[in-house]
Amino acid sequence: MVERSAGDGAGGRLPGGGPAPCRVVVCRGCCCGTPKVTGVDHAAQTARLRAEVPVRVSDCLDVCDQANVVVVQPSAAARAAGARPVWLGLVNDADVVEDVVTWVRAGGPGVAPRPDILDLYAFAPPSRRGEP
Repeated sequence: MVERSAGDGAGGRLPGGGPAPCRVVVCRGCCCGTPKVTGVDHAAQTARLRAEVPVRVSDCLDVCDQANVVVVQPSAAARAAGARPVWLGLVNDADVVEDVVTWVRAGGPGVAPRPDILDLYAFAPPSRRGEP
């Protein structure tokens, strides 16, 4: 994953020294965030997320058939307790973005239950080379 910007500081900590909160990675590369996904204001979608939650933008997450892809990453504490990132595909309307914002603000994976509606968008990411 190639990141273009970070919203939560480096090393899993906030600039003030506190632990990094749950954050969102937004794919904006090959297909996601482009005119290939019609009827979506990609810039407005990213801006809405950034206005509410820490966001990183990736050039491509290699799951173009699921465009637009958003990955909700657990906080450092939740990750240490076993929470894993949740991959959401076909995030192509404002209602889904609002559901993501609400969940992340509540704590996200490992802290707050995932809203049932987001189950419709969740998918298992492809295995990376060398990973089980």
